[in-house]
Amino acid sequence: MSPRPALVLASASPRRLALLAQAGIEPDALLPADIDETPERAELPRRLALRLARQKLDAADARRRATSEYDGAFLLAADTVVGVGRRILPKPELGEEAEDCLHLLSGRAHRVYTGVALMTPKGGVRTRLVETRVRFKRLAGEEIAAYIASREWLGKAGGYAIQGLAGTFVVKMVGSYTNVVGLPLAETVALLAGERFPVHERWGNPK
Repeated sequence: MSPRPALVLASASPRRLALLAQAGIEPDALLPADIDETPERAELPRRLALRLARQKLDAADARRRATSEYDGAFLLAADTVVGVGRRILPKPELGEEAEDCLHLLSGRAHRVYTGVALMTPKGGVRTRLVETRVRFKRLAGEEIAAYIASREWLGKAGGYAIQGLAGTFVVKMVGSYTNVVGLPLAETVALLAGERFPVHERWGNPK
């Protein structure tokens, strides 16, 4: 039996690592990609998610090639974007930014897009875009203030993390929950399996 090919994740996100672990997948290496995530002029949220995923993939591939490490590995990248209509919400680093996001999302629906990009050992690239519709309840001022104090919003698309306290804000969701967390598992596993990565290898023999 040939050895399992390596899998390199172009991210250091604890959320994406935890989601992959949930599917029984453990990356062999992490190559976080530091790229400019500024939207282009008039760029739509769905296009931004796919473009950033592909740019992260290319940046991680360049790092890999520079060291000749993990040649012949699968390379996986993803980026999540929150949009309200054509408007792209930031990944806040300041409380004021996060507060603006929550006021905008309060009592209304928004969409979460994740672009997933996979590079195969032969250099082929496959991509997927996954969309989830989410509706928040109307948020009281004290709820927003308490959430800002929690700092769970820091660096999260749209200023919230659904797997934490903000899960209490959601009244309706259509689509993939894991997509909103940061990596749509069903679609990601399907991409890997479609390229013959042994995604089910550990299911019968967990560590």
